[in-house]
Amino acid sequence: MRSAVLLVALLACGAALAGPQDVVRSYPSQSVAPDVHVIHGPQGVPSVGNQGFMNNPAWVVTADGVVIIDPGSSVQVGRMVVAQLKQTTDKPVTHVFNTHVHGDHWLGNQAILEAWPRAKLIGHPEMIRKAHDGAAAFWVRLMSGLTQGYTDGTRAEIPTVEAADGQSFRIGDKTFRIHGSTDAHSKTDLMIEMVEDRIVFTGDNVLSRQVMSLRDGTFKGIMRETGRALALDARVYVPGHGKTGDRTLVEEQKAWFDTLMAEVRRLYDAGMSDFEMKPVLAEKLKAYRDWAEFDANLGPMISLAVLEIEQE
Repeated sequence: MRSAVLLVALLACGAALAGPQDVVRSYPSQSVAPDVHVIHGPQGVPSVGNQGFMNNPAWVVTADGVVIIDPGSSVQVGRMVVAQLKQTTDKPVTHVFNTHVHGDHWLGNQAILEAWPRAKLIGHPEMIRKAHDGAAAFWVRLMSGLTQGYTDGTRAEIPTVEAADGQSFRIGDKTFRIHGSTDAHSKTDLMIEMVEDRIVFTGDNVLSRQVMSLRDGTFKGIMRETGRALALDARVYVPGHGKTGDRTLVEEQKAWFDTLMAEVRRLYDAGMSDFEMKPVLAEKLKAYRDWAEFDANLGPMISLAVLEIEQE
């Protein structure tokens, strides 16, 4: 009888330790170029339904090891990324780039260090500062709340290596050039250019067919960085959210912002308030209505655009 009770207790304990929250459901990786792989997460905000996973973790296999860009929003997501990565190569991860401070992109660092403790974590100097100043703890709490505890157990592993605008990292046979900014999507942003391969990982400075949140950024900065991404004339653009593609996806984002800001300025000059502008803008931008987060972010976008115009 005692043995049976002990067995039940052990089984219950084992279930708790290795339960469904150990790793998110698997998503396949896609080879978007030779030795370059991306997991395209579902678009939307972190939730119970998507288990907190909604960005685009990517990795590059170099001659000396693997470089990861943005391993996801939690240790559970990171473990899924590790499992998918190991299906494509047996090389170790040597470097991890985090594109900005928003935790849905980098809290998966913990799982990378579990698998490869010597991997170097690299981020924007402002991202590192803000993470230490409270942003890391904020994002750990936020992810837990949005997923009703699914991401619990995640620990914020903050980058220790700074990446400056214009800096290049030579890793194996690949050159990773940094394009940093302090006033775009999050004010802590990196875009990472693979020079020889003409591939750009844009972070959230560019999204594919998704209306971004600019609560932490500026229109001036994001419009400049959108143009900067186009000027790089890459063959492949890997956005922070949405499908990988060619320069068309960047041109679509540029057209969105150009139209939005021009209309907000026109309506502001006509004396309209932000809430009066929304139905006018919704009609003007109806070609984008099927973009992810259109309804959720259009109103806040208009309000933020008005505030920025008023501060000019």
